[in-house]
Amino acid sequence: MPLPVERYLNVRQAYAPAFAADGRQLAFLTDITGIPQVWSVPMGRDEAVSGASDIARWPDQLTFEPDPVSDVRFSPVQGDSRLLYTRDVGGNENLQIFLLDLTTGVSVCLTSGHERAMHLFGDWSRDGKALCFAANRRDPMLYDLYVQALPAALGSETDGDGLPENEEARLVWQNDTPGYLYDIRFSPDGRHVVATRTSSSFDHTLLEVDLATGTARTLLVSDGNARYYGARYTPDGNALYLITDVGSAAEGVSDDPEFLYVARVDLKSGELDRLLSPAWDCGSLALSGDGARLAYTVNVEGADRVFILDLNTWQSTPAPEFADAPGVVPDGKLVFSPDGNSLAFAFSSATRTTDIYVWDLARHAVRAVTRSSHGGLPLDSFIEPELIHYPTFDTDEEGEVREIPAWFYRAPGDSPAPVVVIVHGGPESQFRPSFNFLAQYLLQSGYAVLAPNVRGSTGYGKRYSHLDDVELRMDSVADLACAAEWLRSRSDVDESRLVVYGGSYGGFMVLAALTTYPDLWAAGVDIVGISNLATFLENTSAYRRGHREAEYGSLARDRGFLERIAPINHVERIAAPLMVIHGANDPRVPLSEAQQLVAALERREVPVSFLVFDDEGHGIVRLKNKRVAYPAIVEFLRTHVG
Repeated sequence: MPLPVERYLNVRQAYAPAFAADGRQLAFLTDITGIPQVWSVPMGRDEAVSGASDIARWPDQLTFEPDPVSDVRFSPVQGDSRLLYTRDVGGNENLQIFLLDLTTGVSVCLTSGHERAMHLFGDWSRDGKALCFAANRRDPMLYDLYVQALPAALGSETDGDGLPENEEARLVWQNDTPGYLYDIRFSPDGRHVVATRTSSSFDHTLLEVDLATGTARTLLVSDGNARYYGARYTPDGNALYLITDVGSAAEGVSDDPEFLYVARVDLKSGELDRLLSPAWDCGSLALSGDGARLAYTVNVEGADRVFILDLNTWQSTPAPEFADAPGVVPDGKLVFSPDGNSLAFAFSSATRTTDIYVWDLARHAVRAVTRSSHGGLPLDSFIEPELIHYPTFDTDEEGEVREIPAWFYRAPGDSPAPVVVIVHGGPESQFRPSFNFLAQYLLQSGYAVLAPNVRGSTGYGKRYSHLDDVELRMDSVADLACAAEWLRSRSDVDESRLVVYGGSYGGFMVLAALTTYPDLWAAGVDIVGISNLATFLENTSAYRRGHREAEYGSLARDRGFLERIAPINHVERIAAPLMVIHGANDPRVPLSEAQQLVAALERREVPVSFLVFDDEGHGIVRLKNKRVAYPAIVEFLRTHVG
């Protein structure tokens, strides 16, 4: 008999590393308590490789918030004990920014009075006196740029409800175009801020704002089909390093790169140079403080490889082997130590949970500096998936049968097994080989798991990502049907017991699969999913609407199509039992998407189980709620699939 799923919920993770300015402390986020909070671990001079004892390395909890913390940054000033962190309330995603003084233990909310707005963290100024961030305070659809002065210290006179001197953020640039602002960074002299505005997943604009005049200049545009990530100023402020897939035109011939590459932009001439162009997407990027080293990742078929590029010799060095299986940098953060001699990052594989690792560059050695619990589960019980490719219904650009990449976890034992097909969200996302507690539990319960990256997924080139845009939406659902047919052809699969499972956009895919190919599925699990793309666009947060219309289609132009493919309008075709889970505070996919679906199914007496969590948003984050949701999923599968 497998251990209960509750044991798998005790697997913990550590991620989002941040060095203190003196390099002697490393903060990170971990869910040790059941809710992600800020913890820290000491980093002695030789700690990264061979230094302190386990007792000396025991982490210390720094925040004790009632809601999950989502980011943390230390002050860049030597000897400064302050750090910044962000959190929302009840999953509403209206992130607020907090300042914590570790010397006094006092914490204040810098954004108090603006709880209805989302605050996107930017950067400390080099002198530690100011913070830049983006927020949609003025208009829910628009993110403006703000700079806020910070107190040097927080003392006992502060009661936690506001700043000692009632400092207020200054609006420095008013944005007139919908879209998130992110990768927000001060220039070295503090006179400018660089930011990326995302009008959609593939329509980015790189901007630089002059803080004195409040004007912005466009550094790079996208023509609706280019992305910019991780922009970092060189120490002299004359150039930027970044990751992009923008094309170029030379002598009348234009190109449109398939994959994200590392580039350098000269801020005076505007010239962009491609530095590294592997045949896969480059991911995370970091620049050492002295500008001598660039760290980056390459996503090869879903697995990350970490590299350091020496900007003096142009030699690129991969990290030494340190993991027992391919894995990912799950939060995308690479962080250099202040002296530039170490690189911290989180890493997870399919058989090990997420922990913080530090690469000592001089010794060319990597070691873990956190050791998250695997819930007391035997490590050798975890199963590594196999990367497979299955044929789908059409041909690719070369006229060959198109193949869909997928990760297949084989069930232990010899009997034909039921299979859970896990569909990722996004759709501009990718299932990758990081630790998945539910997959591991299902495997030990006798299920196999298939996680396909259907068309529309990222990581396989720009053209592949656009194969499901608007009118092509249902082609990705057909890829799920082809996954089911591939499974049904296998002798180790019980073809009568196939389950489709997904969250967010993956929830839409679950419902679309059940309504379009009802004969293939024995059951479905929909978590915070979309039942009608039209009503979703009407009711989602204002700042998300334009972003998602570029992918799904616009209400003005494509409403008829969106209604035709809406699962809610075809519920009479759902024959399989369905479980629906949602958070009451979900700002992305409103609870109404689940409510209208469940009501329609109940009217038709289709078996449906419905769970709503009042203190959750877009997903189930709190351990206490996971302890309700996942045993309920397990019982649902046991009842209807066996």
